[in-house]
Amino acid sequence: MTSRIKSVESFTIQIDRQDEPYLGGPKNGESANEAGYFVRAENRTVYPTKDRTVLCRIETVDGTVGWGETYGIVAPGAVRAIIDDLLSTFLIGRDPFDVAVIYEDLYDLQRVRGQHSGYTHDALAAVDIALWDICGKLRNAPIAKLLGGARRTEVPAYVSGLPGETLADRAKFAVSWLDRGFTQFKFASPHAESGVVEEFRVLREALGPKPMIAADLHWTLTDVETVALAHKCLPYDPWFLEAVCKPEDIEGIGRAAEHSPVPIAAGEEWRNVFDLRARLEAGPLAIVQPEMGHTGITAFHRMGLLAQAHHRQIIPHATIGTGIFLAASLQVSATLQNLRGHEFQHSVMARNAPYVETALEVREGKYLVPDKPGHGAEPSARALATMVK
Repeated sequence: MTSRIKSVESFTIQIDRQDEPYLGGPKNGESANEAGYFVRAENRTVYPTKDRTVLCRIETVDGTVGWGETYGIVAPGAVRAIIDDLLSTFLIGRDPFDVAVIYEDLYDLQRVRGQHSGYTHDALAAVDIALWDICGKLRNAPIAKLLGGARRTEVPAYVSGLPGETLADRAKFAVSWLDRGFTQFKFASPHAESGVVEEFRVLREALGPKPMIAADLHWTLTDVETVALAHKCLPYDPWFLEAVCKPEDIEGIGRAAEHSPVPIAAGEEWRNVFDLRARLEAGPLAIVQPEMGHTGITAFHRMGLLAQAHHRQIIPHATIGTGIFLAASLQVSATLQNLRGHEFQHSVMARNAPYVETALEVREGKYLVPDKPGHGAEPSARALATMVK
């Protein structure tokens, strides 16, 4: 049985954060502009004061609907314009089971438009996730089965982000998750006001010798600074250091990976297998962190297979969204042999859970992989009521 694509639509959902923006509010010298954006001084990156995400709805002639999701936290209109004004015009009438071919066709047609990154690939990711969702629904099977089979029904989850006014508060917060069965943690360097080494020290003392503790450096170091910091952190048995150098510094990331005594992780800002190949060729990167909201299922899966071929660990990144691209990430993660964990954004998931119909479950340090047809997540009535066309 085959079907054909009838329509493609995109929507924006905006979710108010009643207490503070993602990763905390603006600090001294940081203030939101009229558009609701502010720049974090430490990594010079723009953030919004509200959560926003872009959904893609694709329907076939037989009435099957697939949902995709991508990043919309900054300039969601740019992503939607690419979906609505360009990609959709090359999708009508296509067979959704040609999903990998469609991915390659849409990727290639944007070659001189910067097809390999940024908003262009984010838009492609949303379309790709929606198409795989349709394929799963038409075959009455989870996407993991379509990718060759699920190796696991649970995916280890690490607690990402340790909020708190003081280091003692953050350590107490981490221990509260340890008491709930979580053994993997990651803190963000912008919150480590006493320095990364001190953050590691206090967290290690609070959590004990067995839990795994990582640090997100937010692209703030050079390769030399990374190696020096890694040596200072060694007494506290760090799990990995993430996002150490600027993403475009491919050689620097490679040198850091080669000389650091602590495993180096990267990948949240990459979009496709070519991004990964360049980093693997540059140095012995230990951990690959694809982000479904940027890659889509086809590219994510190919990145996972390439990482496995190089015997690298895979620990996917996950951040702001309703839960649709998180569900898709869990589907692919369930198929990968070298998977070691998956990011768990506790503040985002708890706040945005009402926007997905199928609940995403995290229990005793593990995600439960959805076993429904497709990726297993649908926009809730609340999401449908708040979507902006």
